[in-house]
Amino acid sequence: METATISELQSRLATATEALRKSEERATAGQLALEVMHEVRNPLEALGHIAYLATEEANDPDEVRRYMHLAEEQLNILNHIARYTLSLARTSLEAKSVDLVAVAEAALRIHQRKIEARKIHIVRRLPENLPATVYAGEILQVLSNLVMNALDALPEQGSLYLRLRQSKGHIRMMIADNGCGIPKECLPKIFQPFFTTKGEQGTGLGLSLSKNIIDRHHGRINVRSQTRPAKSGTAFLVSIPA
Repeated sequence: METATISELQSRLATATEALRKSEERATAGQLALEVMHEVRNPLEALGHIAYLATEEANDPDEVRRYMHLAEEQLNILNHIARYTLSLARTSLEAKSVDLVAVAEAALRIHQRKIEARKIHIVRRLPENLPATVYAGEILQVLSNLVMNALDALPEQGSLYLRLRQSKGHIRMMIADNGCGIPKECLPKIFQPFFTTKGEQGTGLGLSLSKNIIDRHHGRINVRSQTRPAKSGTAFLVSIPA
């Protein structure tokens, strides 16, 4: 059997990397779907209660109208969730203009239950909207990965910072935490495939795939970290053309 050439090996690696990226994107989409269903459950339960109360007051037109107004409010909430989720799904397969603030909020929503369970303080520095032509599913994957890494590094009641802004022709995204930090000797390897500081809990693929995605968007992703007691923490800085 002939020995594979370097170019053939690189081609195989690129194919495997793309397969991993698509697999992670599907996993991210699945996590978002679960969280969306969690959000949908509350207005659906409210509609059930409202329908019951309206039936109980069927002989009082004023009360029935009041309950119908409440039902309309819950339906508006459901419509908003549906439109928002569909807008992300439709822009996942091709580069289209999307509101990056909505994508960032979706990344937080994916991890909402973990955030609430560990009482993590979220500090947002977000504009009202920030349109950009991107592969929305891929950017969601990157932000979700960075949020997950921050949560893994944080103690209970820690702080996670999320900032988006446009400056000098670029959109800059920052996900930072006041967690344990990354050792200085690990920083040069942080974006290498299969390198992880999480032991058996990590695959070492999240940051590598995130870098590939940002490269595809002709952007950059950098990291700053500090492990000094009382001053520890990590910040990932992502920049893509506006």
